[in-house]
Amino acid sequence: MKPAPGDRQQRIRIMGLELEELKKHTWMMGDAFGLDRRIERYQGKRPIGFYRWDLDCLVDGLETILEDPCEYPDKSSPGYKVLKTLCERLRKLREQAYADITFSPQQEEGSFYP
Repeated sequence: MKPAPGDRQQRIRIMGLELEELKKHTWMMGDAFGLDRRIERYQGKRPIGFYRWDLDCLVDGLETILEDPCEYPDKSSPGYKVLKTLCERLRKLREQAYADITFSPQQEEGSFYP
């Protein structure tokens, strides 16, 4: 997906255990138009930029992973806690950055066409 002229990229720095846990699950983002490859190459030295659709994919994917008992059977494990914290950070970033966007009634009903 190509960004439109008005699309804004949100930048966030992910490093350490957060980045390690995120990279373990990039295989779930194969349909995200290169997001998986971008995360795999990311080293955490500088902030990484995400568009809205990237943040949507990341948050939805991380929520699915966190709910899966096969991925994290122990909810008190360090990996689970770190991934949950990252998911919350990404969700807050998305909400803050795109709070001004309003949707038409058709979009609210599930239709992607104007």
